[in-house]
Amino acid sequence: MGKVTQFIISVGGTLLLGSLPSVFTFGSIDTWYEGLAKPVFTPPNWLFGPAWTILFILMGTAHYLVWSRHGIKATWSFYPQMVLNMLWTFLFFGLQAPFPALLEILLLIFAISIMLLSFGRKEKNTRWLLAPYLLWVLFATALNTSIWLLNR
Repeated sequence: MGKVTQFIISVGGTLLLGSLPSVFTFGSIDTWYEGLAKPVFTPPNWLFGPAWTILFILMGTAHYLVWSRHGIKATWSFYPQMVLNMLWTFLFFGLQAPFPALLEILLLIFAISIMLLSFGRKEKNTRWLLAPYLLWVLFATALNTSIWLLNR
């Protein structure tokens, strides 16, 4: 398989998978989420789409770098964190359950950390590509925690 194809699969696949859970946000953003008490550091709703698009492109690029240089088996740590990423959206927005989402996001942080370490050992540049993702999810954890506490 050519490198261009690998890049398209890595980045395009990550964008596609990452966009699938948005089905759970459409019905909740303007209704349930809008009615929640939120902390002062809550970003405007319009920021989430562009932020996640950039993060998914960075994640897909990291996946491509490891896959193209070390084989698909070397990307094993990518897939559990992607599933957990998608599950969080379902829990938080689909089920409208901030506390279960909070517990799940802690697993996501662990899975991202494993991926960052695994990828970083193989390709040092992937650390820079994945660090914004980890930082954003840590921020999301603070936001999730605050929303849960403010709306118990």
